[in-house]
Amino acid sequence: MTIETIIKLSYLVSAILFIFGLKKMSHPRTAVQGNWLGAAGMFVALAVTLFDRSSIHGYGFIVLGLVAGSAIGAYFAKTVEMTAMPQMVALFNGFGGGASILVAGAELGKLLVHQGPDSARSDVLIATAASGLIGAVTFWGSLVAYGKLQELKVFRKPLSLPGHQIVNGGLAVLLALLTFWLVQSGGSVSAYVLICIVSSVLGVLLVVPIGGADMPVVIALLNSYSGLAAAATGFVIDNSVLIIAGSLVGASGVILTQIMCKAMNRSLTNVLFGVMEGGGSTADADEVYANVRSTSAEDVAMILETAQRVVVVPGYGMAVAQAQHAVRDLANILEKRGTNVEFAIHPVAGRMPGHMNVLLAEADIPYEKLLEMDQINPTMETVDVAIVIGANDVVNPVARTDPNSPIAGMPIIDVDKARTVIVIKRSLSPGFAQIPNPLFAADNALMLFGDGKQAVLEIVTALKENM
Repeated sequence: MTIETIIKLSYLVSAILFIFGLKKMSHPRTAVQGNWLGAAGMFVALAVTLFDRSSIHGYGFIVLGLVAGSAIGAYFAKTVEMTAMPQMVALFNGFGGGASILVAGAELGKLLVHQGPDSARSDVLIATAASGLIGAVTFWGSLVAYGKLQELKVFRKPLSLPGHQIVNGGLAVLLALLTFWLVQSGGSVSAYVLICIVSSVLGVLLVVPIGGADMPVVIALLNSYSGLAAAATGFVIDNSVLIIAGSLVGASGVILTQIMCKAMNRSLTNVLFGVMEGGGSTADADEVYANVRSTSAEDVAMILETAQRVVVVPGYGMAVAQAQHAVRDLANILEKRGTNVEFAIHPVAGRMPGHMNVLLAEADIPYEKLLEMDQINPTMETVDVAIVIGANDVVNPVARTDPNSPIAGMPIIDVDKARTVIVIKRSLSPGFAQIPNPLFAADNALMLFGDGKQAVLEIVTALKENM
């Protein structure tokens, strides 16, 4: 058996591991196994590639890259809090796009140096242009997404330039012309550099107009872009496992984006072409919150003592406060009293898809207790107490009532239909959409102000004292 055959068989094994890994990651129970399978697939692919002496002329820079990358990865794994995970995902998506730019550019330079102009095939040059284009859009779009998620001042509000769709269209036409130049010239480095520069501008312009409430959709789409850039780079360097892995990431990212769009009543076409602008009418916060009623942990405990069914709606505030373990303790105490406790999960609660599922799974809350929005909404009127912990936009009834709102038409969890609503938040500050929430001043709602974890622990203490 030749070395080439062994490499191809190993790549096939890697691809199978990637596919089964994705399958396992579709459910929280098997997600860890899926991670390990994906990591094993990548290890096999890397190991076999490193043993291919025909394509490697030295291991010095490879070892340096492995050491530096491993150190950076270990640092992020140890230091990045769960609340900052969406920002890290956005950043890593960008790194994937940046790597595609560099690899494709290096391969183009190698061809020109060793084989001369006009040596590259047209299909390879088209793939090179795609790597630079998609990679640059991914890199700079991800950096902007990171800035929005990190709430950096310059990115805090959506920014839309006059006629920006016309500008984006013009940039797309320019990129098509530059790609034609790259192919016709047989591999012009200047054309490739210009493709990367123009694509960088396009990447920024595609993401800056998008509001914070739509960031989960953007993250899913950028994840898809990073996979497509990797797949294009696989064609450039003729590496089958990179083509397969990139295609899997690209396809799964598009599917996830479609799921997110459905959950937010957004158009996939609008996401792809960057027309998900923030904006819309915003009510005056002072007027909306004129009748807000605050409560105490002791009063909440008294309300919960007589409740037969309680639904907890987690949001980003729960992630910030790391309150998931305190929430689990509260659920355990209530269930010992005979109360039925469930968790209502909005698909885009938090700042990335599955954010709340991961946090609650970390606290060992049974998966069967986590109900999706479509499951819980039809029965919300039978809920005695709905406890909202740090959620805002995903429970804002304005989405149903105000067609001019930035979140108009977005499906929400109908907590306002519960008999009593307890909202745990530090303040009345708005969510990602930057609009007030009339739920907080509803007749059946009470506000428990404070840190999410501390507030829940105080409720637990009050319940124990009354036992």
